[in-house]
Amino acid sequence: MKKVLMILGILLGIIVLLAAAFLIYNAVKTHKTLNDPRLPDDYYALIQTGGALEAKYVGRGSYDVESIVVPSDHKSIKNIRIFYPAELKGTERKYPLVMVVNGSQSPAKTYLPYFERLASWGFIVVGTDDPQPGTGETASEALDYVLNESEIRDHIDTANMGAAGYSQGGAGAINAVTKFENSRLYKTLFTGSAAYPLLAKSMGWEYDVADIAVSYFMTAATGASDDTGAADANAEFGGVCPLQALEEIYNTLPDSLAKVRARCVGAEHEEMQLRTDGYMTAWMLWQLQGDEEAAKVFVGDDAELLTNAGWQDIEKNQ
Repeated sequence: MKKVLMILGILLGIIVLLAAAFLIYNAVKTHKTLNDPRLPDDYYALIQTGGALEAKYVGRGSYDVESIVVPSDHKSIKNIRIFYPAELKGTERKYPLVMVVNGSQSPAKTYLPYFERLASWGFIVVGTDDPQPGTGETASEALDYVLNESEIRDHIDTANMGAAGYSQGGAGAINAVTKFENSRLYKTLFTGSAAYPLLAKSMGWEYDVADIAVSYFMTAATGASDDTGAADANAEFGGVCPLQALEEIYNTLPDSLAKVRARCVGAEHEEMQLRTDGYMTAWMLWQLQGDEEAAKVFVGDDAELLTNAGWQDIEKNQ
């Protein structure tokens, strides 16, 4: 009997040690996910492109960039990160703003070169360290701070502000432009594989596409992670952002809004932030800066997007 108890005790000890090791491993993994940098400074040089304009806009712009980090009392936001053209403080000029809403477990601090590159095109770019921003609440609070309290508030062109979101953050960006008092200030929206309505609702990030009142460029991947090929994605899980959802959202938006939908050929969900970087930038330049060259990506029968082999399932109304 004593021998049996001794063996049971040893087995119990092993189980406790394995459980402790598992918890430590998960803690370390989570810490790395939420803190380790994910992009090299020149990440944009590694992105494959399929058009001259896409190649241009995936690179850096002409502005030197500075940034500030503002600690937040909001436990989810943690920090608000603001990137802007370095010339800003020496001029009275106002600059368009892009609010970036990150994907799950992807706080802004883990991909700072993305913010710096976008700011180099003449934008004020704002993000937070919220790892779960799907409701849009923290994006809304960050926008309030930047507009009303930040040291660069007088340099923001409030008539030209956009939101960009990825995955969970795509749902967060849609919520940011539809659900809050400051939602009316946004002019345009971009999403990369935004969690589609069925998924967003199940995760607590529910949004109503009928409330979108701004121009919208929506993108997704063709891979199974975004589109499982479900017969009806409204009745069963269809991936993170199935084509059926893009089509339904596009068709819901009024034709009075500039709208574009497109999918990245051969891409999986986790690739979408980088795969869409060039055309996301072109969209913001067109919508917020009136850049006529950037508009050539989207406008007309000879729009570059239509002939770029890296994109498919394209529909647009401009």
